[in-house]
Amino acid sequence: MEKKLLNLLFALCIVSLPFLFKGSKMRENLVIFFSKGVIATLFDAYVVGSKRVEYPVRPFPKIFKTNIIYDILFYPILSVIWVKLSYNDNIGKILLKSLIFSIPMSIGQWYFEKNSRLFKWKKWSPFHTFGSVNITLFIIRGFVGLLRKLDKLKNA
Repeated sequence: MEKKLLNLLFALCIVSLPFLFKGSKMRENLVIFFSKGVIATLFDAYVVGSKRVEYPVRPFPKIFKTNIIYDILFYPILSVIWVKLSYNDNIGKILLKSLIFSIPMSIGQWYFEKNSRLFKWKKWSPFHTFGSVNITLFIIRGFVGLLRKLDKLKNA
């Protein structure tokens, strides 16, 4: 069952990529995607290395201790979508939209931790997921804001 779920997630991620990386914001979306991939990979490596979370079923288990589908595809895609949805929002709307992503993610991970072998939480909880998702979303949003300011300075 777990392998089928991971294959489905992988397929959904691959199918969504062309829709996310078109138009005038393509460069910015690529920066978001790859930045979030780096942040998620580093964060997940720390969490797994400190034995807070395990991924019993994952792609390439002899090479990676983390689940690379989450780190380099799923979370980066969600970040691109989140930045697109909150592109012109004020801080209140940005906070609200971050909840739209972090609450379902926390509940989903809790459900799959209890009912599958995708995650094994040792020193982790839905609250950790909630916090880490929000922190990384805001890091990426801040990074995008910085890039926009630099672009404005360059073009002024």
